[in-house]
Amino acid sequence: MASHFSDKQTYQKDFDSKAYLEMYYAAEKGHLIKDEYLKFILKNLFNTFTSGMGCKGNLLIDIGTGPTIYQLLSACESFKEIIATDYTDRNRQELETWLKKEPGAFDWSSVVKSVCELEGDREKWAEKEEKLRRTVAQVLKCDVTEKNPLDPLVLPQADCLLTCLCLEGACKDQDTFCCALRNISSLLKPGGHLVMGGVLGSDMYMVGEKPFSVLSIDKEFLEKAVSDGGYVVEKFEVQPRSDMTGFHLARHNAAFFVLARKMSLK
Repeated sequence: MASHFSDKQTYQKDFDSKAYLEMYYAAEKGHLIKDEYLKFILKNLFNTFTSGMGCKGNLLIDIGTGPTIYQLLSACESFKEIIATDYTDRNRQELETWLKKEPGAFDWSSVVKSVCELEGDREKWAEKEEKLRRTVAQVLKCDVTEKNPLDPLVLPQADCLLTCLCLEGACKDQDTFCCALRNISSLLKPGGHLVMGGVLGSDMYMVGEKPFSVLSIDKEFLEKAVSDGGYVVEKFEVQPRSDMTGFHLARHNAAFFVLARKMSLK
């Protein structure tokens, strides 16, 4: 168990992006692949962004992208521009390494193929990668604890706000979580969509030998936080964890997916 809250300075100093990718997303052996979190999230993202649910537009902002791309693979089909964001320098650098096809970039091909299979043609995975690279316009620093998370930048409000596995790790308590949700919501147009994915009932996860704290949340709290934050919840799905062999490395008992619409100003 993480003995104390892992604050943003801890993430900046100690979070090993490469170790995280290998532990959780490596083909076949990654813990978020084996416990079916990734399969659950990818299917929901595919359904949300490609099934005519209206979740499309010009700009999507991903909050807490980390060093990962999986959450953007379906989104790049429905948005003209994606802005990726993260707090730590290492995560942004790791993401840029993949976007620029530089040596040492993480191999996402098995995950990309899975998404292409959902879309009907597994063999188009290389085209999908290139489309995503073209669609990600910027990789910016983001701090969800700030009123303007992208300070000092002020961007046009997005049509969609996406965040996966971010707020639970960034927030030390429920009040901070609700405040962070309000902060990121300022980046979203009234009437726009909030898409969230993450885990329930977790208190920590390991990256290499280093534990990082997680705010343990449940469905009831999250549903209330989103509603109180000015949203109408359109979809809320929970999937119990299917494989507990890596529980000592990532202590969560379920995955969640939320689709909500920001209420228009009156």
